Amino acid sequence: MRTVLAIALLTAAGAALAFEVDGVELGASESQVRSAFPSAYCKPLEWKSRAAERRCDDARISFVGVQARVTFFLRGDRVRGFELRFDARDRARVEAALRSQWGKPSAENRNLIQRKGQKDSEVYKISWDQDSDHATLTWRPERKRAWLMVSRGDFAEEIYRVR
Repeated sequence: MRTVLAIALLTAAGAALAFEVDGVELGASESQVRSAFPSAYCKPLEWKSRAAERRCDDARISFVGVQARVTFFLRGDRVRGFELRFDARDRARVEAALRSQWGKPSAENRNLIQRKGQKDSEVYKISWDQDSDHATLTWRPERKRAWLMVSRGDFAEEIYRVR
C-alpha cells in the first residue's frame, strides 16, 4: 500500500464541506495531486469531454484500511472530480466510515434494473451533497467492485458523455 487515504469532512463552526483524499480536494492542482500521490500516472484523457482534459491514476492506496484505486480528473489544471474503486466485499466498512465522517446522507436509493432475457440486477447509491459538491457511493451486489465518485458541478453527468 502506498499511503493511507483520508477523506475529511470539515464541519466546524460553519466551515464548508470539503471532500478530500490525502489533502487533495476538489479544485486542487495537478502538482498537488503529484505531491500527495508520487506514484500517480498522469496523462491526457483518452476521450473528448467537457468535464476533464487530464487524469491521474494511482492503483495502490489504502482507503479507510481498504485497498483501493483512485483516479483524479482535471480540467484547466484543477481537480474537477475523483473516483475511488475498491472490492465490494469491503463496502460495509467504507460506508460506515463515510457515514461517521460525513454524517447522514442526503439520499439513499435502491434501483432494480430489468432487462428482457436477463436476470434482474440491483444498484444501490448513497449520496452526500453540499452546494455544488457531490459524493456518491455506488455498488451492485453481483459485481466485484464498488466505487465512490466525488465531483463538483455537472462533472458526474459530463465525464463519460460521448462527444
